[in-house]
Amino acid sequence: MKVDAGITWELDKAGNEAREFEEMGYAGLKSAETSHDPFLPLLMASQTTSSIDLITGISVAFGRTPMALAYMAHDINAAAKGRLIVGLGSQIRPHITKRYSMPWSAPAARMREFVLALRAIWACWYEGKPLEFLGKFYTHTLMTPFFTPTNTEHGAPRIYLAAVGPRMTEVAGEVADGLLVHGFTTEAYLRETTLPALERGFAKSGRSREDFEIVYPVFSVTGRDDKEMKAADEKMRQQVAFYGSTPAYKPVLDSIDAGDLQPELNAMSKQGRWEAMGELISDDVLTKFAVSGGPEELARQIRSRYGDLVDRTGMSYATMGRDDRIAFIEAMSG
Repeated sequence: MKVDAGITWELDKAGNEAREFEEMGYAGLKSAETSHDPFLPLLMASQTTSSIDLITGISVAFGRTPMALAYMAHDINAAAKGRLIVGLGSQIRPHITKRYSMPWSAPAARMREFVLALRAIWACWYEGKPLEFLGKFYTHTLMTPFFTPTNTEHGAPRIYLAAVGPRMTEVAGEVADGLLVHGFTTEAYLRETTLPALERGFAKSGRSREDFEIVYPVFSVTGRDDKEMKAADEKMRQQVAFYGSTPAYKPVLDSIDAGDLQPELNAMSKQGRWEAMGELISDDVLTKFAVSGGPEELARQIRSRYGDLVDRTGMSYATMGRDDRIAFIEAMSG
């Protein structure tokens, strides 16, 4: 199983960090879109690495137009000589409409069309096809030589979609090259909801699981001593509680018969009782969401639970030193 790492948003440090992670044996670097642009650290990484995948995990699709994203992704993929993976996510309505001032509607259908529009633009650039994309949400019909990139030898970037619900997951199976699984998930949810939805998407596009990659950054509790383990355990309970308070994620809790927690967690979140929320996450619930232990034990648990489900992983919300990182990567590939 491939192992990915998160890359810093500090541009003066990103290149050196990327080189170090590649030397450790990581398969990919993920850059998130939170308080900074997710593409710029990957551009810095493209100049100091030669083989590691560069992944936006995620970039917000609906905060951009397909054309704007097509240019950005093309330029970084060209700089990285074909190593960019564009991980796309929808975000939620308030952020799209109130933070980005962009339209929101039918997120699964809009995302499907967004990806198809990207592919149409890239087919114009890389294959010389006329640009005639006429959709419900996006229309792209103009492209002249002056606006067409010429450094097209590395082709189009890969596209992965972030999804939790079955409709967006089905879209990923139909039009994307991979799925970015949310850290807040369970083995039961993956097997009972995610995989069937992907199969429906594969059937629509005539593809199979072998044509696709599933990425799951498993929640992890680890530390160098009992004090660090306890702190990591408390932080993870609060993280699980935070996600569990979201109504849209109740089906994930339902997959382990813990759906009754969701209304109580939601009410506490509105009261700002973040630390107290974590106390509602029992040992049994926590073990359904997170693996725990040292590097080798984490790897053993991940391989045991998800070895037949997942193609690449990462250590979500886990802190490790260099030696432990290398030990984990080696254990995952052994």
